[in-house]
Amino acid sequence: MSSAQRRTAEGVPAPRMAVLEGVLERVTYANEENGYTVARVDTGRGGGDLLTVVGALLGAQVGESLRMEGRWGSHPQYGKQFTVENYTTVLPATIQGIRRYLGSGLIKGIGPVMADRITTHFGVDTLDVIETEPKRLIEVPGLGPKRTKKIAAAWEEQKAIKEVMVFLQGVGVSTSIAVRIYKKYEDASISVVRNQPYRLAADVWGIGFLTADRIAQSVGIPHDSPERVKAGLQYALSQSTDQGNCFLPEERLIADAVKLLQVDTGLVIDCLAELATDPEGVVREPVPGPDGGDDVTAVYLIPFHRAELSLSGRVRQLLRTPDDRMPAFQDVAWDKALGWLAGRTGADLAPEQQEAVKLALTSKVAVLTGGPGCGKSFTVRSVVELARAKKAKVLLAAPTGRAAKRLAELTGAEASTVHRLLELKPGGDAAYDKDRPLDADLVVVDEASMLDLLLANKLVKAVPPGAHLLFVGDVDQLPSVGAGEVLRDLLSEDSPVPAVRLTRVFRQAQQSGVVTNAHRINSGQPPLTQGLNDFFLFVEDDTEEAGRLTVDVAARRLPAKFGLDPRRDVQVLAPMHRGPAGAGHLNGLLQQAITPGRPDLPEKRFGGRVFRVGDKVTQIRNNYDKGANGVFNGTVGVVKGLDADEQRLTVRTDEDEEVEYDFDELDELAHAYAVTIHRSQGSEYPAVVIPVTTGAWMMLQRNLLYTAVTRAKKLVVLVGSRKALGQAVRTVSAGRRWTALDHRLAGRGTG
Repeated sequence: MSSAQRRTAEGVPAPRMAVLEGVLERVTYANEENGYTVARVDTGRGGGDLLTVVGALLGAQVGESLRMEGRWGSHPQYGKQFTVENYTTVLPATIQGIRRYLGSGLIKGIGPVMADRITTHFGVDTLDVIETEPKRLIEVPGLGPKRTKKIAAAWEEQKAIKEVMVFLQGVGVSTSIAVRIYKKYEDASISVVRNQPYRLAADVWGIGFLTADRIAQSVGIPHDSPERVKAGLQYALSQSTDQGNCFLPEERLIADAVKLLQVDTGLVIDCLAELATDPEGVVREPVPGPDGGDDVTAVYLIPFHRAELSLSGRVRQLLRTPDDRMPAFQDVAWDKALGWLAGRTGADLAPEQQEAVKLALTSKVAVLTGGPGCGKSFTVRSVVELARAKKAKVLLAAPTGRAAKRLAELTGAEASTVHRLLELKPGGDAAYDKDRPLDADLVVVDEASMLDLLLANKLVKAVPPGAHLLFVGDVDQLPSVGAGEVLRDLLSEDSPVPAVRLTRVFRQAQQSGVVTNAHRINSGQPPLTQGLNDFFLFVEDDTEEAGRLTVDVAARRLPAKFGLDPRRDVQVLAPMHRGPAGAGHLNGLLQQAITPGRPDLPEKRFGGRVFRVGDKVTQIRNNYDKGANGVFNGTVGVVKGLDADEQRLTVRTDEDEEVEYDFDELDELAHAYAVTIHRSQGSEYPAVVIPVTTGAWMMLQRNLLYTAVTRAKKLVVLVGSRKALGQAVRTVSAGRRWTALDHRLAGRGTG
């Protein structure tokens, strides 16, 4: 800290450095991004008074004894407090301190009860025994050999993680990331961090290039090192895939990298050329420019280039194959078949629905698209009924658990997520692929607008030659969270895949304000907000007030008026994550309203969040190592259990699977009382509440609002300003994502 920083605003010297020792009793606030923490410590001066400390305490665990260096000061609201500039942990020396330390959940397998038993038996020698003679723990009543071994291993791991954390403390890396680094590299952690810091960005989830770059600078890697520039280029491409692009035009990538890295353009161009010759680097290839313009040089990360080639090649192969696993439909008497179907389902198909049914059963690959109320679901049911009548093996799938459940209810047949269908294994490889295809004559994939390039490629590879593949989805919704616009590319003008678009809204659906307004929004007309019993607008121009009103509507008003469960039946869908009406802030308020803290309700603070039993949560990354076939970005569930001794939280997902999370993995979970509209794709809820405020101005687009409204089965409440609503309806999404799948499907690219 500079001498200028050590002076107060009046020019008076700032308080002198001081040392404070105490036991960390509780963390009242922690910012995972910058490490700023507010905590309470027991200095052991008696009276049970706790002292407030603030500052860089990220990594310190409740129950630890800390030696803190910093300065005394006073807060106008909270009084005397100590600002920490750095700290070290010291092992407690008293029996009481040791008991508190062990019982804090720091060591897996030891909770408060067991900590009491161990310290009663070993007294002040407890920590020495665990460190040097852990086998002696078996002397403690209730501790068998298995648990003793587990405690000894947890102690060793904790020590090793501490060493990594102390090393990383200087560069502001959070505890959870330090734990991940250790779990990835174990004893090699410090060596990798010191010698190959850019590996962290590729290998460890939660570490992007910026964190790796900060670490690299602290260990002395030069600013213009080629290693740094190559890592920066790959990071820029990776960021771009997170925004939905499969590649970036070379000029745009170079400009992005120069801005990110603050180095010469020539150096970036040289390093990109080197990466293009590296088998694990990038691929450069000319592809047609947008709207048929001049070619652009596309730069891909290798997995995305492979997936585009593979997916396009496989779709064209499936279309061309002479094999047919449902040959009965090539010369079927359609009048008779459709008559039989009407008798079975109790309703006639409209002409365009008939066309879609015939297409799905005669073409090897087909697409069915259309908006709400146009009969997509009934058409799918009809396709499945006819296929099964001819004894065809039908497999049904959707990208999310909720969508799969809905597909199963609709068809009366079993449906699963695409991930379960393919039996994805740890690492992301599928048990079913080209060499071991699915045993199916017809594969139907619902909510296909959610399919990203990588998942669509895995799926199509597993379809056997001669089988029929039907993609079903609403192309006017937001594209997938992952990279690509697969459904849109399949429907492109030059695509060889035949398609039917259902456009007629059925009379029954016309009675629904939700369906009527979805179509109005999609055609650029403002929704009707008066005189409907299932679509409402609460006008509130102030963004902060709109946020509070959203919470009141979702947690109290809708449940009271319509008898809805605020956790299960009502979903808040926000255009963005940040801001007073963003999903992040609303989650905190909704949690207070729906699952408030109670003395009898277990909870775990992690970073700036508190997880409680009963919380609605969502997974925020693909993790192929969790659950039976991985747990994926957007999976929603409810916290069912929280074990402080084993430091584990259990979530029951929408797919009725119980998934366990160690406490150091909780940054994979976020609360889901409110989610962004992007994260709600493929899900359907009885009621949705949508804050539409000028605070989200840049995000307000027609397909965003349309997607949000079409998530509701029965009821929509908009909360916000008419101005913001008008902006959302008027604004058509700017431009397409960078993808060349349409060009490859048309046979103009390799593949």
